[in-house]
Amino acid sequence: MDEITRIQAALRPHLPWHGARVRFLALFLVALFRLEKVNLDKLASVFANQAQSASNYKRLTRFFRDFAVDFDVIARAVVSWSQIPEPWTLSLDRTNWCLGTLNINILMLGIVHQGVAFPVMWTMLDKRGNSNSDERIELMERFKRVFPEAKLHCLTGDREFVGKEWCSFLLLPEAIPFRLRLRHSDRISSRSGKHRQRGERVFANLTVGEQRVLSGKRWVWGCQVYVVATRLEDGELLIIATNHCPKTALADYRLRWGIETLFAALKTRGFNLESTHFCHAERLSKLIALLALAFCWAMLTGLWQHHQQPIPLKAHGRRAKSLFRLGCDFLRRICCDLTLRHTEFNQALQLLSLY
Repeated sequence: MDEITRIQAALRPHLPWHGARVRFLALFLVALFRLEKVNLDKLASVFANQAQSASNYKRLTRFFRDFAVDFDVIARAVVSWSQIPEPWTLSLDRTNWCLGTLNINILMLGIVHQGVAFPVMWTMLDKRGNSNSDERIELMERFKRVFPEAKLHCLTGDREFVGKEWCSFLLLPEAIPFRLRLRHSDRISSRSGKHRQRGERVFANLTVGEQRVLSGKRWVWGCQVYVVATRLEDGELLIIATNHCPKTALADYRLRWGIETLFAALKTRGFNLESTHFCHAERLSKLIALLALAFCWAMLTGLWQHHQQPIPLKAHGRRAKSLFRLGCDFLRRICCDLTLRHTEFNQALQLLSLY
């Protein structure tokens, strides 16, 4: 059994696709780790098969043009592989870039684990700028439909993810615990509810590093929430609205950064997603689905490598290399020479087959 066939066999239990499609995915993953680029011409030239590059390119274009990907299946595969312990911390954010005059705008939801968000849901926005409440609510409703039994610690979101309709949705009877950052201009009520002031006025006297939790719930966006704030080292205010456990809200909110780490892995520090020439939303969404699976394999590999030999720390206390980069480098080495690196290939394949 050749190496691609073995990868195909490891993938098959997680994806109810036709065998030819699973084999295509195995070839795609190997090519992706060899190049760390999503340009189809270049990927076609390094497919681990005997076909000509032109034939591989046609195979790639047929997949993205014709194959109907069930994104719920991809979300379940990501969760199955990553084995993130519950309760989950979710991070919601948006990434965008320009392709000529076209704006690519993606709203994404991830589960934070080991300092990075694992991508499970995303929506291609057909506009520039911020998402609206309907788009966020649709994404969260899909998440609850796909993972109805999931236990959630909290949902984190930056200043874009505010507003009465959105907050009201999160406060429905089956409430979703949240930690959402307020804008400085958002008005916060007094304890009695009779007076309202801008957040920057309420916390004007806060010193750097100081934290303050306002007593009781306050009216914000027409909803009653707890409000907590701190002043960052650069002097900026960080104000958080939450519906539970305000004393831990700031620490929980810091986990939001995991989705920024994910975007870096998908883009400039990893697979160079922004170099794709895909303009069609559905095709771009399919590409992200494949990158999500590749990301999981790289993270699992990086975690395993880190357990074998811990990543050294730099003077500032952070790791010299990310878990994703560690795993990606390992997979690139073996994918560039599948026939000679038998032991390393078997180890990586075992990680792919583990769950």
